[in-house]
Amino acid sequence: MKTTKLALILCMLVSSYAVAQNVEHALVEQTISYYLDGGTNNDFELLKKAFHETATMKFVRKGEYKEVNALEFFEKAITPGPKQNRTAKIITIDISGNAAQAKLTIEYPTFYFMDYMNLLKIDGEWKVVSKIFNRQNKN
Repeated sequence: MKTTKLALILCMLVSSYAVAQNVEHALVEQTISYYLDGGTNNDFELLKKAFHETATMKFVRKGEYKEVNALEFFEKAITPGPKQNRTAKIITIDISGNAAQAKLTIEYPTFYFMDYMNLLKIDGEWKVVSKIFNRQNKN
């Protein structure tokens, strides 16, 4: 009888943890979707929902390291217009407590971006706090 109760309690705890992880995964995915959908649809206001106001974007261009405020960069880069000709997908999401990392690909006709997003849960909301990326031309 004690073994059965212990097993039941253990199953309940594991189930509760799994449900909580699924909820957090869905919330991180939603935040990343703001970024992907905002970029695809040239909608800065939607994209902005994904980022913390002080989020950074770091990259190497022509062999030189660059670091910029992500929102300032995207505000200049995104202009209203037709939908982008690209496909985007989330490759992985890894969550540990209030920290998460997501790996994304954004494919255009002649090149693709590989994005790595670092997120924190701040005041109950997942926000991208930093992004690094690589642009790769297609062969």
